[in-house]
Amino acid sequence: MTSLPPEPALPDSVFVEDTAIVLGELAVITRPGAASRRSETESVAAALAPWRPLFHVVPPGTVDGGDVLVAGRRIFVGRSLRSDEAGCGQLRDWLVPRGYAVVAVALHGCLHLKSAVTAVADDLLLVNPAWVDGPAFAGMRIIEVDPAEPHAANALRIGDKVVFPAAFERTRHRLERAGIGTVTVDVSELAKAEGAVTCCSLVFEAGPGGG
Repeated sequence: MTSLPPEPALPDSVFVEDTAIVLGELAVITRPGAASRRSETESVAAALAPWRPLFHVVPPGTVDGGDVLVAGRRIFVGRSLRSDEAGCGQLRDWLVPRGYAVVAVALHGCLHLKSAVTAVADDLLLVNPAWVDGPAFAGMRIIEVDPAEPHAANALRIGDKVVFPAAFERTRHRLERAGIGTVTVDVSELAKAEGAVTCCSLVFEAGPGGG
């Protein structure tokens, strides 16, 4: 595990997920949609350079990593206020020739795609259907969050377990009934900024071919 030093001048830099997308064969350094966050990518790029070839989103494109969901060879990109068509087009240019499908997904009422949907197994998604267009995920199995827990769709898969917010007991029970093992954590402070369990890390296998 690598921890980056604090950057007091960049208060949002704790949300490191937005600065990069790490795949098995490469990493994409994003260009965050909020101009105040664009300096965050420099330290992340330096940390990732020993592990992956780097590609950089360039103007006028913008992409936040929180809008990018990797599910096998399918990459879903939320069309939000932070990630635009120009940025999505750059991802297509790099990734489609490498065998990925890049799918744009419309959002409703949330900041990032991963506020509305995350992967909890190879072909299984945890979804808030009120915030994201379901047809984009055709062919994949879906667990819907409990309607009383609209913010419960953000889960962090690590190996055969899912790190999940302790506050969302009803949705956690839905995951466990589907055979998904969970490890609960308190993310109540992160939730005040619409942060959740995926936001503060970039999780990948160190060797080439990981992801």
